[in-house]
Amino acid sequence: MKHFESFFAPELEQYLAYRRALGYVDKNLGSLLRTFDRYVKEKAGDQLSLTPLFFLTFRKELRGDAKTVNSALSAARGFFEFMMRQERCPENPLADIPSRPENVYIPFIFSADEVDHLLQAIRKRIRKDQQYFFPDFTIYMAILLLARCGLRISEPLRLLLTHYRHREKTIYIEKTKFSKDRLIPLPFQTAMEIENYLATRLTFRDNVRNPFLLAGFGEKPLSANKIYPVFHQAVKDIGREHPRRIIANTTFAAPTPHSLRHSFAVNSLKRIKHRGGSPQKALPVLSAYMGHRKYRYTAVYLKVLDAQKRQQMVDFAISRQEDI
Repeated sequence: MKHFESFFAPELEQYLAYRRALGYVDKNLGSLLRTFDRYVKEKAGDQLSLTPLFFLTFRKELRGDAKTVNSALSAARGFFEFMMRQERCPENPLADIPSRPENVYIPFIFSADEVDHLLQAIRKRIRKDQQYFFPDFTIYMAILLLARCGLRISEPLRLLLTHYRHREKTIYIEKTKFSKDRLIPLPFQTAMEIENYLATRLTFRDNVRNPFLLAGFGEKPLSANKIYPVFHQAVKDIGREHPRRIIANTTFAAPTPHSLRHSFAVNSLKRIKHRGGSPQKALPVLSAYMGHRKYRYTAVYLKVLDAQKRQQMVDFAISRQEDI
């Protein structure tokens, strides 16, 4: 781990230790604070020079998009709140520093049928040679869990064999983002596919000692780097390749494995609506299933259009841009 180098180095280390003691696990915080630390080392003579004007210049000169810059400002703002509580700073110099305006972010959404076609395309590419069959099957299972359970990409890779509960057809997801644990029921067909995978796994003796549900090499889990090329090839196979587009103040995302999580949420709410249910009332349950810290984070999916209407929005934005 890299150390801080500015005159704030001891305080920054104390702030990180304080956050860890409170139970926060934010892998990006240290990196963001080091960005602030480097700028202070290069531009500031002492603490008295850290005026609001200094931070307006900091905001202007930081590289990256608006979200990256705002994250760095937020990290520095939190640090000075800590300094104020420690009575080492009379006021927060970033209190009145506005954030950069961020683009509206529209995630890529697969329709339910497109998710099915994507999984079929991956199954078709599972090689039958003994050397490749099981690794290819394992990658398929990882993407299946992303699609059918709305998992984050790290979550299926960290599952242990003991986290799958055969009798209840559930999986236990331990300490992922926000250090939350959750036990979620599996769709029946997904549970059957796991059963089939585990039965197949028994015929490959090299995986006997591997403790992970999705076995990688030796006793290690499957690597996330194995998932991306297979996913993107399947996207190409079903004709859903789309570049990331920034049109005016809106960013339309390209398809990534995380798009399957977004799609799971949007398609789940759409199914509830079609059955005559209330998507709003379903939010607390969906939030717990997906492992959101607060269900208002899940509520943003109420504003996300389904796959077809999202594509209509992209086409309209492109046509308006061409007319200008």
